[in-house]
Amino acid sequence: MKAFRIISRNIRDAFYSVFRNFSLSLASISCITITLLVVAISIILSYNVNNFSSLVEKDITIVTFLNSDIDEASRNDVGTEINKMGNISSVEYQDKMDITKEMMDSSETFKNIMGNWSVEENPIQSTYLVKVKDINTIADTAKKIAKIQGVSTVKYGEGMVEQMVSIFEVVKKVTIGIVIALVVVTAFLISNTIKITITSRKREIDIMRLVGASNLNIKIPFIIEGLFLGMIGSIIPIVATIYGYVALYENFDGQLFSPFIKLIKPEPFVYTISLVLLAIGILVGMFGSWKAVRKHLKI
Repeated sequence: MKAFRIISRNIRDAFYSVFRNFSLSLASISCITITLLVVAISIILSYNVNNFSSLVEKDITIVTFLNSDIDEASRNDVGTEINKMGNISSVEYQDKMDITKEMMDSSETFKNIMGNWSVEENPIQSTYLVKVKDINTIADTAKKIAKIQGVSTVKYGEGMVEQMVSIFEVVKKVTIGIVIALVVVTAFLISNTIKITITSRKREIDIMRLVGASNLNIKIPFIIEGLFLGMIGSIIPIVATIYGYVALYENFDGQLFSPFIKLIKPEPFVYTISLVLLAIGILVGMFGSWKAVRKHLKI
């Protein structure tokens, strides 16, 4: 019961202290708000860039052309062999007549040329559309498929795909690095701002020491105060993230500039980011206060 009263008193004192030193608290809160807004924007951009690259990678297909004279049994054997491979995500068969119909539907020119073709006259080859689990090993998978009896050739945009994958890997690493760097800079800025706030209250700390307060009793109210500053400073970034991203998603119909660049759905994405922002604000606020008070208690 005594411990509960002590904790309650410390929370109350910390809460009052935020408003009693409002001008100094406002400086800390403003710093937290501005830096967390930048972090929120960076996280949203980073995740959407990574999402776009992942969607593109998943959409890359190995087009497996079958021999023109292949029979149904051999065709099914090819499909079975492909499905046995470990890196296969999906396999879809396309008959040459279905491919011909799609091409005729897409263009009047094709319709005029292909309209009178019989099954025997049709030079188009039936295919298997193969998608892989790991895009980094697509070349090895394509080579294995090409060796299957009944397969004429395979195409997946070789050369260009490997180059695109390497670019995506660089982009992912750069965006993650930027987010980490911004979080570190944010922690440094917020921590230093709170240190300045605590430093200006050195006299208050000295009085507490003179009346016999232990170091722990001096630290706790300031650490809780840092927690409050972090919570209050994260409110605007959280609200801006939730409503701003939802508005962006709805106004652009879930895509940016092109149907190929799809945005991540707001839920639960915005709530995850909000929790991250709240955690950063609270942890950095508490750490900044603890570090500043600790420095004065050493003097």
